[in-house]
Amino acid sequence: MVTVSEPPAPAARPVGAGRNYGLLTAAAIITSLGTHGALIAAAFAVLESGGDGGDVGLVAAARTAPLVLFLLIGGAVADRLPRHRVMVAANTLNCVSQALFAWLVLTGDPQLWQMMLLTALCGTGQAFFSPAAEGMLMSSVDAEHAGRAFALFRMSMHGAAIGGAALGGAMIAAMDPGWVLAVDAAAFALAGGLRAFLDVSHIPARAAGGGLLSDLREGWEEFSGRPWLWAIVAQFSVVVAVVAAAESVYGPLVARDVLGGAAPWGLALAAFGVGTVAGALLMMRWKPRRLLLAGTLCVFPLALPSAALAVPLPVSGLAAVMFVSGVAIEVFGVSWMTAMHQEIPEEKLSRVSAYDWFGSVAMVPLSTAVAGPVEGLVGRSQALWGCAALVVLVTGLVLLVPDVRNLTRRTSGRSLAGDTAKLPAARPPAAASADAEGTGGGLG
Repeated sequence: MVTVSEPPAPAARPVGAGRNYGLLTAAAIITSLGTHGALIAAAFAVLESGGDGGDVGLVAAARTAPLVLFLLIGGAVADRLPRHRVMVAANTLNCVSQALFAWLVLTGDPQLWQMMLLTALCGTGQAFFSPAAEGMLMSSVDAEHAGRAFALFRMSMHGAAIGGAALGGAMIAAMDPGWVLAVDAAAFALAGGLRAFLDVSHIPARAAGGGLLSDLREGWEEFSGRPWLWAIVAQFSVVVAVVAAAESVYGPLVARDVLGGAAPWGLALAAFGVGTVAGALLMMRWKPRRLLLAGTLCVFPLALPSAALAVPLPVSGLAAVMFVSGVAIEVFGVSWMTAMHQEIPEEKLSRVSAYDWFGSVAMVPLSTAVAGPVEGLVGRSQALWGCAALVVLVTGLVLLVPDVRNLTRRTSGRSLAGDTAKLPAARPPAAASADAEGTGGGLG
């Protein structure tokens, strides 16, 4: 008698991957709407309280300094504790700090040290949020859908940034910047509530073992052993620093002195957001074989906004340049996230993401703090031309690394999580910003 054996049961897939993706996307949209307006509001709150370019730079540096200090610890914590709990705790801190900032601006004359302290708390929240968010997003998709998934996520987040930047600029032109900060606080509260429902049951529990230093060492070994990884992070330590100085300090000053105030600057930032949406749409269709080569070539256009502000171009020209740089950064961002997803083990994602974030933002506090003094020393236009030149220089240098030129996309790979049936027509930190819950291009 011939017996027919039953077919093997399909491998269990993590429950809730599609739901996780939806929650992550919705929360990122909400925080992008609030944060992109709040970044403009913070700069103009400083200016309206009597501050100058140097004070704007100090407040921007106060946001980034704790980000640098706590990022590596945040990555180790996010690989050890449930990532969604880390994200919710960080959102709570951001909500409270922004609410207090809004209250100070709306009810009195905020002091520089108060604004620096509250933005520092916001940066601390981001230090713990960003590695957890990047690890959570990457663990919610499989290799087959990763590129399209990350493109769609980023498109959703940056699409919200278009409205957030434009609305923020318009609100500041019509009313007190404090109201924009209050909206941002409410956005953090709502996003944190959504993230509380994320499901982490598909992520294997960490085995008991070494402590924090051991975790950091393992993350460093994973990071330093990949030349493409540390080379691009070193490149972005310069790129992010000079772009932050140009857009956080010089941009608002050029807008105030030449372009007509907050509303035109909000329009330029919105044009950048439109570019990121266009870039994400492109990356949903285009799958470059040499991931990092395509992405790195698209870093060169990030020099254009600094050059446009140095001229300075009229609002229409600045908006066009910002649009092009938005398209370019999305090509890089999706290629970078796909490479990370493809090459880094799931259990080390948050720690490696933390080293990525740390390297990328390490020089931002210095660059934003010295932006005002450098302007006084060499002039605003010369400082902006210097920013543009540095972007071109370091991007040319990183192309000399063979792994950057040669790393190729794999058509199959490890599945990290994946109820991919729930991804759109196939659909799926770092964060960066990021735009970071806080800075451009992160995970929101």
